[in-house]
Order: sequence, then structure tokens, then C-alpha cells
Amino acid sequence: MAATGFHTADELNALLPGTLPGLLGVTITAHEPGRLEAALDVRPDLLAPNGYLHAATVIGLADTACGLATRALLPDGAAGFTTIELKSNFLGTAREGRITTVATNVHTGRTTQVWDAVVTNAGTGKTVALFRCTQSVLWPR
Repeated sequence: MAATGFHTADELNALLPGTLPGLLGVTITAHEPGRLEAALDVRPDLLAPNGYLHAATVIGLADTACGLATRALLPDGAAGFTTIELKSNFLGTAREGRITTVATNVHTGRTTQVWDAVVTNAGTGKTVALFRCTQSVLWPR
């Protein structure tokens, strides 16, 4: 992704069709520098064979929220970013309804950013996952 600065939630949502987050059904609901909220409606095709929400679906939501929020905090002159590490602790699940996430910036540097996201079952209010990722800031060569 190229460094493009701040985007509204509507502008970010316009980037999603034709991408994995669009396929998953991710919707950005709010964005301000250092914080992004997103949601995803649980559908049968996003479940694992055991009937519970697939871990990759949860990670897709959290990683998308952190990645899109990274764009707004890239240093001037940066060419973009890429995820270099991510971790998730799963504490719950959902079989239907909606899951939401709030991504918040933990560290913004010249070469890396660190983000946390909490994924929540919107129907129960229970935490589904705790997520952390490190983004590498890319510079022109």
C-alpha cells in the first residue's frame, strides 16, 4: 500500500471491494489517526468445519483494521508498509451475528508501527480475540 495519509471510513470502505477484506465482508465503521473501528457479519461460509468462526476470519478483520489504520500514520516520504509479525489469542467465538474490532496504535516509529486490536462478539459483548501486529514502514529505494 502506498502512503496516502488520513482517510475517512467511507474512503477506506471504497478500497475493500475486490480484496480479501471485501470478500470477508469487513466494514470500516470509524477512523481517526491512531484508532480504527471495523465490523464483520458472521456468515456460514466464514465458519470452520467445526461450526465455529474460523480463526482466519477473526485475524482478517483485526489485521485489516490495523493495516488500514497504519496508512494514516505513515511518516512523510514512506512508500507504504507491510505486516512483519502478528499474534492472536482467541478467547471466544461466534456462530452468528456480528463481530467488531477496535484497533489502536501502540508505537509509531520511522521504521515500525505496533498495533493492538480487540475483537468482540457484538451480540454478547464478550472478547473473541486479542490481536497484536508489527508493521514495517517501507521506504523508496
